[in-house]
Amino acid sequence: MRYFRMLTNAVLAGLLAAVYLVILFLQLNPHLPLDLRVLWPLLVVVVGFYGIHAAAFFYTMIMLRQVLSSELLSPGWLSLRLLSWLSASAASGAALLMWLNLRGLRTALAEEAARRLGVGALAMGLCALALLAIAVVHYSFGRRGSVVGASLFGLAVVASITLPVVARGEAVPRHLGSYPLDVGSWSEPSRDQSRVLMLLLDGASLDYLSLATAEGRLPNFGRILDSGAAMHLATLRPTQPGPVWASVATGQYPPRHGVISTSTYEVGPDPTRLELLPDHCFAQALVYLGLLDESPASSAELRSRPLWSVLSGQGIPVGIVGWALTHPVQPIRGFLVSDRFHLMADPRFDPRAAEAAYPEEVVSIGANAMREVSGRGVMNTTAADAEGALAPPAEAAPIWQDRVYRRIANDLQAHFEGIRLLAVRYRGLDLAGHNFLPAQIPLPLIGLGSDRGDAASLEAYYRQVDDEVGASLDLLGPDDLFLVVSGFGMEPVSTTKRILARIVGDPDATGTHENAPDGFLLAYGGQVEPGRHTRGSLVDVAPTVLYYLGVPVARDIDGVARADIFTAAFTETRPITFVASYER
Repeated sequence: MRYFRMLTNAVLAGLLAAVYLVILFLQLNPHLPLDLRVLWPLLVVVVGFYGIHAAAFFYTMIMLRQVLSSELLSPGWLSLRLLSWLSASAASGAALLMWLNLRGLRTALAEEAARRLGVGALAMGLCALALLAIAVVHYSFGRRGSVVGASLFGLAVVASITLPVVARGEAVPRHLGSYPLDVGSWSEPSRDQSRVLMLLLDGASLDYLSLATAEGRLPNFGRILDSGAAMHLATLRPTQPGPVWASVATGQYPPRHGVISTSTYEVGPDPTRLELLPDHCFAQALVYLGLLDESPASSAELRSRPLWSVLSGQGIPVGIVGWALTHPVQPIRGFLVSDRFHLMADPRFDPRAAEAAYPEEVVSIGANAMREVSGRGVMNTTAADAEGALAPPAEAAPIWQDRVYRRIANDLQAHFEGIRLLAVRYRGLDLAGHNFLPAQIPLPLIGLGSDRGDAASLEAYYRQVDDEVGASLDLLGPDDLFLVVSGFGMEPVSTTKRILARIVGDPDATGTHENAPDGFLLAYGGQVEPGRHTRGSLVDVAPTVLYYLGVPVARDIDGVARADIFTAAFTETRPITFVASYER
């Protein structure tokens, strides 16, 4: 029976640990009300998943103690001696998790939410110390429970739950609605005809580029590093495309532009909606196991005006292709192809096409580009045979997608005249980096295999991008600016995580960006001051583009215009101008 009594204590401690994790979920999602009628599905999922695993962990620790100790443990069904140690461990782990999430997800949290999480972590830490003191005193001076000891233990446990919840406070409603639409002009179109060409990359590394260009393997990137400007860009956590590229587009951090995660997560029949999952506790396993329903964020989540909207309002035509969080599309001056355009079998026959591209004529141009990239040529396709006609192999999708968007951008640039900002996003480097990043740089040639598209290795895909860079450089006029922006870098996966992935049957990923490795900004053009510049941030990109195009920078954004990457002759004739805000 002693082992059943051990199990009872382990289950109670596991339940307490799971409740602490529920509190962490609430702290990271301050919009959730403290109402059991709303929270019960989340409670069931989190307590059920983490409670079972925590109880198994505690029971394993108890059994290990039995094996290693000369004194056999024979606890009661509710053992104060055992529960005090287990509860102190659970509270200590919860306090550590809260601090780690506060440090790691600081840019995703509003100032008040971060402050409250810090207070909750401090309260949990103090309660953990109190529980530890009770365990030590009880172990040192009394082997049997007492009313005083049990009362103090109960108070400490109750405090460890209630104090972080009180610090978290009542729900803070999320602001609804996206940024206001305005395709009219607030000012006369600028007479300046300079252009900005932007190549946006997921998962590219400036450290790798520097080594590869030094060895002559990427000559066009080498031209930029030799004659242009380069800087690292601090990225965000969670390091996901949605919040990262939203920050690049708006010049604001996630609490202000409203996108704190690439996806939202729902649980329960009347869904409880989560916007942020905690780090360092395998929260993604809840999605993997189907306990949380994942939905991609959309442009409706974006509360701040992005770069293309600001420029459209200033009478400057823009072309945006594949930028994250552009679906459903909204009217602009120029053209916009969302990052979900490639998901349609044939856009010409898909009723969702109007949400994936603007204006209407972009749909047929994009559909033809998809067919040509797929090797089918432009042919007449009926609605009956359109389904699945353009779909690539699943493993090659991001690389195929990059080729589609590159072709769409080329065709649209020829169709639309006067585009002064053209931005195209590539995701293929992120796919290649996740699967084929070696432990060290420089990278050896590692075969992708025929099921990975035409690229023969990660380096080969870098060479493909290098060719695109060269084509863009050849098109630059004397007053044009070419920018390569990487939203986040890539680094090797730790050995521990690779072992865990193999245990659960996940693909053997070798690259990760969980620890927020820096992205970068490369600038090239006649007005660029060559050299390495001090580290910047993702939010500096939008104000820098506005500045170069002669558009005032809003004072209410978080980034700054990096005028230091331009020549003194240019900055002397173009001072930075400001407006209060572009929001209404």
